[in-house]
Formats: sequence, C-alpha cells, structure tokens
Amino acid sequence: MSDNPHNSISYFDSSISGIALPERFTYPFYYEPHPLTQIAATHLQHYLATQTELDHNFGLADNKQGPAIGKMFGVLVVEDNEGRLGYLSAFSGKLAGSNEHSKFVPPVFDMLVEDGFFLQGQDIINTINAQVKAIASDAGYLALKKELEESTVKSLQEIAAFKKELKLNKDKRKKLREEQRGILKEADYALFEADLIKQSLHDKHRFNVLSADWKQRLDGIRAGMARFEDKMEALKNERKERSVALQQQLFDQYVFLNIAGESKSLHAIFNETIFGKPPAAAGECATPKLLQHAFLNGYKPLAMAEFWWGAAPKSEIRQHKQFYPACTGKCKPILKHMLEGMPVDENPLLQNPGETSKLEIIYEDDYFVVVNKPSELRSVPGVNIQDSVYTRLKQTFASVEPLIIHRLDMGTSGLLVVAKTKDAHKFIQSQFLKRTVKKRYTALLSKVLSQAEGEVNLPLRGDLENRPRQLVCFEHGKKSITRWKVVQINNTTTKVHFWPLTGRTHQLRMHSAHGQGLNAPIVGDDLYGTAAQRLYLHASYLEFIHPQTKEKVRFELAEDF
Repeated sequence: MSDNPHNSISYFDSSISGIALPERFTYPFYYEPHPLTQIAATHLQHYLATQTELDHNFGLADNKQGPAIGKMFGVLVVEDNEGRLGYLSAFSGKLAGSNEHSKFVPPVFDMLVEDGFFLQGQDIINTINAQVKAIASDAGYLALKKELEESTVKSLQEIAAFKKELKLNKDKRKKLREEQRGILKEADYALFEADLIKQSLHDKHRFNVLSADWKQRLDGIRAGMARFEDKMEALKNERKERSVALQQQLFDQYVFLNIAGESKSLHAIFNETIFGKPPAAAGECATPKLLQHAFLNGYKPLAMAEFWWGAAPKSEIRQHKQFYPACTGKCKPILKHMLEGMPVDENPLLQNPGETSKLEIIYEDDYFVVVNKPSELRSVPGVNIQDSVYTRLKQTFASVEPLIIHRLDMGTSGLLVVAKTKDAHKFIQSQFLKRTVKKRYTALLSKVLSQAEGEVNLPLRGDLENRPRQLVCFEHGKKSITRWKVVQINNTTTKVHFWPLTGRTHQLRMHSAHGQGLNAPIVGDDLYGTAAQRLYLHASYLEFIHPQTKEKVRFELAEDF
C-alpha cells in the first residue's frame, strides 16, 4: 500500500493481483465486504491503531482525555484516471473536532471553514444565547421571580384561610336560622334574616377585596417580570428564525453528484421523501463523502464498506472493527441519487432465503395450529416477499383463514401458534397481551459467558434513522426484561435459554449484543453481530390455555444446533 497525500488516495500493491474486481458496486445497506474493501479496511485500521496525530479519544486507551467517542469509518475502492487501483478513506461526522485530515477525503461541505457563513451564523446565535442567559440570571429578574413564587403561596394560603372563615360564618348563620325560626315572630324573623343576609354580603365583599388586592399585587410583580421575559421571548424568536434560515442555507450548500455529473442539493433530495426535510447531520456520513470525492476527481467507484472503530456507544450496538451497512434514515435518500446510473448489487433483502424451507405442522385441532417455523421464513407477508407462514397455511387450509396471533423474526426458528377461528384468535392473543403465555427460547451466543444465569433489564425503542434496528434508551424506551440461563458452554460460544418477560422488537437480540446486557451477540445476527449460515435463535417452548378446553397446553421443540 502507498499513500498519496495530495488526493487522499491509497494505492494497492501487487499483492492484490489475484483478486477479481467486483462486477457491480456494493449495495450499501446489506452487504458482505468485498476482499478489496477488507484489505483496505485492514490497512486503515492499522493506521488508526498506530497514528499519533489525531487528538481524539476513541475509548481504546486509558491515557486519553475527554469522553470516549467511537466513530464510523468508510473505505471506497476506486480506479483512478490512469487505471490504478486504490481506496479512499472517510469518517462520519467530524474527527477531533475538525474536517481537515490528510488521510481522509474532505466533507461534501465544510461548515467549519474559518469566516464561513455557518460559523458566523453560529456566532450570532451564540451571542443571542448569551443574551438570553444574561437576562434569565439577572438579579432583578430573579428577585421578582422569587417574590412571585412566595407571594403566590402566601395568597393561596390567605385566601384558603379566609374561605374557611367564610364557611364557618355560613354554617353559624345556618344554625342561627334553624334556632330562631321557631322562636321569633314572623316580623322579627324577617328583620333577623335581613341582618344575616347583610353579614353574608359583607363576607363576600371582604373576600372580593382580598382577592382583588392579591390579584393587583401579583399582576404588578408579573408586569415587572414581563419587561425581562418579553426581551427573552423576542430574542428566542430571533434565534429560532436565524437557526431555521442558517439550517436552510446549510442544506443548500450540500450538493451531491452522481456518476453522470448530475447535482442535487440536500434539501431537494429530502424534499422527495416523506420527511420533507433532511435530518440532523445528513450528508456527514462516510459513504456520501467518499462517492462525492470520487466523482469530483474522476475516479471510478468499485466497492464500499464501513466499520466501527472504538468504544461502543451507550445506545447502539456497535462492535470495534465490525463492518456495518450505511444508515437508512440519513444515507438512503442521498445514495439513491448518488448511485443512479451505476450497476449496483441486488438488494439481498428482496430475495427469499426461506423459499425452499419446509413448514412443519407439529399440532393441529379445530381451533389452532402450531408450526415449526424454519429460519429465514417470514411469519407474515412482506412488502416485496409474500412467502410466509401465513400464506403457506392459507394454501394448506383452503376453507380456513389463518389468523396470526404472534410473530417470530424472519431469522428465528421454532414454535408459532396460528388460530383457525376468530374466537380462538381472540382468546389466545389476549394471553399473549397479558403476558400469561410461557415462552422459552434457545440461543447460541458468540462468546463464553462468565455467569451461569441472570436477568437483563434494558429499555428499548426503535432507531428512527436506521430501521429496523433498535436502541437502548432510558429516557423514551419501553420496559424490556429477559431472564437467561446457561445450558452449555463450548470453546468460543455459549448456549443459553431465554425467558422474555416482555415482548419488544429484537429484545433477545439486543439484550444479547448490548454492552450493558450480555455483550455477546447471537451467532448469525446480521444486525447486531456477524452474519452466519442462520440466526441461532429458536423458539423452543410455548404454554398457554386452550381456547375450548380451558386447560393448559404445552409445546416443546428442540433446536437443531
């Protein structure tokens, strides 16, 4: 390998002579790295491991200052204008707080350029932030704020005490009426009643005076505060308007090319999506940077790959040196434009790997059927692939409409119960919803566990920018709990039983792979670990109440791994 500092390209040496070039460009969202990208990634990883110029804490060394921040890096194998093979390198976002690094391609647009409109705009917004902060911490404003809080409490206490006094007076007058009604003559009682009414009116008048007095005092304090708050509100509105305008100007500066030289702005690209506008940091990922640099310099892109370098983030599943696809939320609309006109590998997700698998029925009666779902067969039809447990059962039961009660991930094998009547569907599904169905899964994990059993409690939510991946999120995630127990320990793997106490999407896969969980991805997990022949996860046990007999029924099916 040799580096060219002038254009960020690193050339391959003669050792790659026996490697065939890819016929089509990599499908960025689901791929096996081409051998050339693996060589390029290994070379880049060696550079990252040995370089000393980057002041960035990846979380791989104890002597680094600042928070540990892992990074996604990308390599793009290209053919230059002279037919030589090499690769370009890029990182997602910024590295060590900068966009300028000799080993890596530049950003599509450098918002950090000195005296550029973005930093100037940021300076103005930061000045506004400082003004808002100064007003919010002003001694006079804080004194008024404290006075309002104390006066509000005092007013409520006084008014509540006065209402209590008025109620006592009212009860006293009621008692006097009852006592005097049978004693006084009619004319005398009328005079007595008139006096009580005067007392009541006087109490109401005193209450109104007290309430009006407190309202005037509190309004006076609020008026004093308003002089500060109106200034803050005006500044906040100005900040919002400037932020929106700056963001729009930034979107217009991100202009992406494709192989035909056609350009499209970030705003125009996302205007065609359901989102309508770009998400934060769109255009800052590695692959768009790499393709842009290749197109600008006349290089022919051949293959790409992205890998994670550094400590795993707290929410996502990211393993050091592991290859990952490009993100869907930010990159898919951009790459749709950038790859237009290029021959690209077919999307493997449009293929049906379960097409030749057999769906085995292990139990059937008039109310439901239990099947052994093979790995790679869908539970229900997808957008592009109809073949599924549902469609196969529909063909098997010509006069019965199968009613899906629960689902298994496409890669998961094992027990799946499907209703044959609406009443059975409602009865069994209610048990799933109430979490009274007993379920057990068997999985093969990619590491040897040090503990024999335990429980994982990590809340989960969907990754909106990278579906269908999930995130650990303690703020917005849903409660997710899994009990586990070791069944067998092998040289490099561990077989475990899982009991999911909740039923979140990808729960067992996330709880296995996450660093705060078991930190051992399930073997064959192509989303959170490393792809293999299959996902080694099997639904091995089900127990629920029969919809007709109301007795417990149990089904157990051993895994084939």
